[in-house]
Amino acid sequence: MKTSSDDYDVVVVGAGPAGSVAAKNAAADCDVLLVEKRQEIGSPVRCAEGVPMIETPFVFHTSFEKYVEPNKKWIASEVKGLCGNAPDGTTVEVSGEMLGIDGPLGFVLERKLFDRQLAKDAARAGAQVMVRTRATGLILEDGAVRGVKLNHLGEDFEVRAQVVIGADGIESQVGRWGGINTTLKLKDIESCAQYHMQNVELKANTLEFYYGSQAPGGYAWGFPKGNDAGNIGLGVLGSKLNDKRPLDYLKKFVAQHFPNGKPVELIVGGCPVSDALPTIIGDGLMLVGDAARHTDPITGGGIMAALQSGTMAGVVASKAVRQNDASARVLREYENNWTASFGKERTLMYKVKEFVVSLSDDEINKLVHAFSGIKAEELNTEGAIRRLLGLDPGLLLKTRQLL
Repeated sequence: MKTSSDDYDVVVVGAGPAGSVAAKNAAADCDVLLVEKRQEIGSPVRCAEGVPMIETPFVFHTSFEKYVEPNKKWIASEVKGLCGNAPDGTTVEVSGEMLGIDGPLGFVLERKLFDRQLAKDAARAGAQVMVRTRATGLILEDGAVRGVKLNHLGEDFEVRAQVVIGADGIESQVGRWGGINTTLKLKDIESCAQYHMQNVELKANTLEFYYGSQAPGGYAWGFPKGNDAGNIGLGVLGSKLNDKRPLDYLKKFVAQHFPNGKPVELIVGGCPVSDALPTIIGDGLMLVGDAARHTDPITGGGIMAALQSGTMAGVVASKAVRQNDASARVLREYENNWTASFGKERTLMYKVKEFVVSLSDDEINKLVHAFSGIKAEELNTEGAIRRLLGLDPGLLLKTRQLL
């Protein structure tokens, strides 16, 4: 559906899950170019690789398989339970059986294979995919985005398009070039480090989370990947790094909890845990996934948000091209759809994140104690309130900021 003045209808910058899904959905009716700066889609992995299979109750209340059909080729392990660990060792465990769910609660993925599959799906839908292709700027005319400046293997060139979708992650240069302030405060970014390890003892099919000062303002995790392998990592809030590197915290955490583990891969990166951006669209421009700050503010999880926002953006971009009108007025449908679906929940979850970040180790211990040994019949709002009422008055009063 090219016009006389456009090289493509839609250009997507970034071939992570959000970008590939956006490209796939737009390619149903449009000429789409999907570019990735790295030479290999899906590598390096910058993720703990966990995704929910069931509908989650707050932020991203939809199931994974609505967007992607699970494939054993890129599933490392099924998740059947969750375990939260307080600083003093007290645990809270929740299983699928407790929730009355027969199937898995989620999966631990092989992101390298998963991301490549999504890019292949976009290509099968008709999108052209170019790797080793870096965005260097936007084509702007009268304040509107009319294309993107690219560099492929050292060669600069320009591509005109009606819509440019920025799926370029937490850095999101596309957003800044387009006039969207994507700046993150230190208190709204997690600095993360993760080992892929062998010889780690993890509960089978269980995601483990560790809270407290061993990962200030964030948490540590152990995600099993089968055959005594797992992802062992943590995220530390930028405002709480205290002149240390996240790797320093990770080494100490591993020495304490997984002393026999053998690292075979190390990844580091940042993760947004912010409130919503003032806008995620402009004339000829849309942001998706991490670039749009769509991650869960509590967990930092971004895969579900990427699939959802990519799908919404691709559909609206295609509609704009068909109407031959990619103005902000038309593209705002995407922003409105996202806000209507997840806006209120994300606002609440950001408040929860701010509350959790404020807790001391002692307060975390008390909170986990309150829920330790929780029974299936208590997994509801009434049960949660009853247990919260058992907290000491000071901590109970602190929870009022969530209301």
